[in-house]
Amino acid sequence: MNIQNVMKHLRRTLYLVVLAGAGLFAGYTWLCLHLVYSEGERAGVLQKLSYKGWVCKTWEGELMLTPIPGIIPEKFIFTIPDDAVATKVNTLIGQRVALTYEQHRGIPSSCFGETQYYVRDVKVVRNP
Repeated sequence: MNIQNVMKHLRRTLYLVVLAGAGLFAGYTWLCLHLVYSEGERAGVLQKLSYKGWVCKTWEGELMLTPIPGIIPEKFIFTIPDDAVATKVNTLIGQRVALTYEQHRGIPSSCFGETQYYVRDVKVVRNP
């Protein structure tokens, strides 16, 4: 074998390794975004919703969970992937709501959201 054939073989091998790595990364990301680790609802007062990010813009929000009187409230930080849901949530800032969410663990990039909690729906909770 001469040096040109060796270099051609090395380039082809490197190309296949990079292509396989990109395919594995894409497959892992797809699985993380489509497999739900947990799901549920959280109720509280919507504190804020913002559209943020340098390159990948995402909707990020805060919900103050209703605590027992005398205890400091806990924040529930969440991401909204759907613009229609974000618009609905944005009209309810300051109100008591219940957020329906899914938890997706292991997502390798913040381009899909800064949190692992993805809100799918919101409904207003009336005080008794």
